[in-house]
Amino acid sequence: MNTPAHQAPDAPRDLVGIGIGPFNLSLAALADPLTDLDAVFYEQRPDFRWHPGLLIDGARVQVPFLADLVTLVDPASPWTFLNHLRARERLFPFYFAERFHIERAEYDAYCRWVAGNLPALRFHHQVDAVRWNPERDLFEVDYTQLDADGEAEALGRTQTRNVVLGIGTEPHVPDPLRPLVEDPAVPVVHAADYLRHRDTLLAAGHVTVIGTGQSGAEVFLDLLRHRPAGRERLHWLGRTEALAPMEYSKLGLEHFTPDYTRYFHGLAEPVRDRLVAAQWQLHKGIDADTTAAIHDELYRRTLDGGWPDTTLTPGVHVRTAGRIAATQVELHLEHEQQKTRSRLTTDAVVLATGHRERPLGRLLAGLDPYMRRDSSERPRVDDRHRLVLDPCVTGNVYVQNAETHTHGVGTPDLGLAAWRSATVLNDLTGREPYPLPARTAFTTFGLQGGRPQLPSARHHRALTPLVDGI
Repeated sequence: MNTPAHQAPDAPRDLVGIGIGPFNLSLAALADPLTDLDAVFYEQRPDFRWHPGLLIDGARVQVPFLADLVTLVDPASPWTFLNHLRARERLFPFYFAERFHIERAEYDAYCRWVAGNLPALRFHHQVDAVRWNPERDLFEVDYTQLDADGEAEALGRTQTRNVVLGIGTEPHVPDPLRPLVEDPAVPVVHAADYLRHRDTLLAAGHVTVIGTGQSGAEVFLDLLRHRPAGRERLHWLGRTEALAPMEYSKLGLEHFTPDYTRYFHGLAEPVRDRLVAAQWQLHKGIDADTTAAIHDELYRRTLDGGWPDTTLTPGVHVRTAGRIAATQVELHLEHEQQKTRSRLTTDAVVLATGHRERPLGRLLAGLDPYMRRDSSERPRVDDRHRLVLDPCVTGNVYVQNAETHTHGVGTPDLGLAAWRSATVLNDLTGREPYPLPARTAFTTFGLQGGRPQLPSARHHRALTPLVDGI
């Protein structure tokens, strides 16, 4: 995206994006053809990277390839996944491969292709602070330009009418294991760094994987496939009460539609909090192909008699952990249902304990006096993905993947990336460069005015109220 010809080089930007992950990359791709919009996106890393530690061979993205950066709002965009394949002369092989779900490494390659062709992206730029300048009615974004080694090279400031935060998530380490991760002598790593430590983990005598979601399943499967039969020496444990499959029914997936997002946003705060916790299986379970592959591999290892040296135990949490000598870890475990306790000695630990939204406090400290918060002191976010600020702030701060508490489990889902980006751009421009559908789900979530909401005006048949079973 080029600066509009009529605009002076030092004029305020229309939009500054902070962070370049898939969500802000989606926004940048959809903003690219809007020649009257002056936008720039900053990222402290040297280039685009999407969970590089989890690009395990064969691991697939859990949404169809149509959930790329742009297709679901603009299938004619030059930045679609299919156009990426065409540019790389891989379209016919993909056609014959008949893959609806692509590998993670392929999604990463696609995003890097888009990032390498968008002129509005600025890597090696670390944003330090965002503040509101009431005298100029503008946001000020302070940044540090980094050199090739990641060291500070120059300081800068950009003024902008609007900001979009896409700083992503960070690996979560449970408190009992935090001291072990911080000690480099102990082989305890987060799954986000799995591939970097994979050789060390494969060479370890006994390995424990903690976390029974998708990443834990993928790490366990990869270790299992590459350790000798009968001498696998693997433990896999986690808090969930079962090695539970992810909800992937067609109607269940409608929780990841704009319709459900709008419904969720309109609920009372206590109801939203309860739902986020209760709906974990919509996004924290294990996909059926991965569970099948694990079972197949375990079954194959029983063909010569005996059982593989593996232990798979759900419903367990780590109470405390400590070091034994210099290279082993002792985990103190408790079973949630039995209320029994035991100890496990292991040579290496992989923490597949997920990611959490990065806190916005440090970056937005300058905006704190203007921010409106809920009863749990979290930022309030309106239905157009804007932080709710004091009315004296005339600009907008949009958020991407920082609003699960207000927009529900679809917040981190790649399938809603293009829709949210289009919503932001439509609001930002005051027009509709990307028309969005009025309806996206067969399910009608909730009632309006105590009566079922009719799908559309074309349907005239009355609905008979139900006493039970609604």
